[in-house]
Amino acid sequence: MPNTIKVLVVDDSSLFREMIIQHLSSQSGIEIVGYAINAYDAKRKIPLLKPTVLTLDVEMPGLNGIEFLKQLLPETPIPVVLVSSLNLSVFDALSAGAVDFVRKPDMSMANSKENFFRSLVTKVRAASLAKVRVPGQNAAAPGFLNSRAQMRSPAPAASQQQGAVKPMPFPPLSRNVLDSTIIGIGASTGGTEATLAVLQKLPANVPGIVITQHMPEGFTAMYAQRLDRICSMEVREAQNGDTIRPGLALIAPGGKQMEVVRSGREYIVQCRPGAKVSGHSPSVDVLFSSIAQNVTINKVGIIMTGMGRDGADGLLKMRQKGAFTIGQDKESCIVYGMPMVAYNIGAVCTQASCDNIPSVLMNHLKK
Repeated sequence: MPNTIKVLVVDDSSLFREMIIQHLSSQSGIEIVGYAINAYDAKRKIPLLKPTVLTLDVEMPGLNGIEFLKQLLPETPIPVVLVSSLNLSVFDALSAGAVDFVRKPDMSMANSKENFFRSLVTKVRAASLAKVRVPGQNAAAPGFLNSRAQMRSPAPAASQQQGAVKPMPFPPLSRNVLDSTIIGIGASTGGTEATLAVLQKLPANVPGIVITQHMPEGFTAMYAQRLDRICSMEVREAQNGDTIRPGLALIAPGGKQMEVVRSGREYIVQCRPGAKVSGHSPSVDVLFSSIAQNVTINKVGIIMTGMGRDGADGLLKMRQKGAFTIGQDKESCIVYGMPMVAYNIGAVCTQASCDNIPSVLMNHLKK
């Protein structure tokens, strides 16, 4: 089969290896070409088996997944889906060039394995279509240059680290612009690093930002903490009732839908458990649609890399209500899915690379 996705499973746990192999083997269009018990085993087998996608355990004895990626991807840029427990190391691995990740299931919970397998299949299929970004080799996506040293440092020190991206020297925005604008950002596959690449170039004084990134419960809080250490503005996981204000970026919590609503003279976020919309919770469509419906001040919508179409319809509603909308361009996307659909249905005012989105945004706000 010419379009078969050939998968190599890399995991030191025989239990998880067998679970992954058994389930992926049952999916049409996916073939397991082999497995590796550690990174050294994988390095030997990749040239022989020529997989199109790797599933990779992050925490392995000997050479861990992060160091393995740093050695592998510059020579063999293959899409990698991480299989990880709730651990900050997943963001190190994404920064090292992995495409996406799946949270390991809680074996004591009945539906945990089912959700894990569903997510794994979806992300393996998405990874097979993804571009691989090798840190330090892609000038169009400077956000992929962050190091673990930067992650551990507080924000002021991080900007001094080698490879860090300093905020661009934009002229300050007026108080009126800061108080009368809300920015919505939505992303999926590849979006953790792409969103970081945009936010870390923006100054501290920007209009309030609300972000939906497809990510499991637990990881969104760690992701927000990571961005807060690196970016100039404050970044945190949203809580129900949080006020949207200048200098603050709120990230939708995993497993909950986030909407923007009016509360007196302010705008706040509502974060509630809810059914998946467009296949996701949180959903970009839910966020963007709420901005279109409830926000009467200036609106900006930015749709970034990701598989599928979540966010496209919501972004169209925003544009129809007068919002300025930006879509990440094909060349800089890990997966040109969500931004492509949004562009094709007329939801995008302008397309820009991940590198240029901050300038396009700030130039619009200055007007």
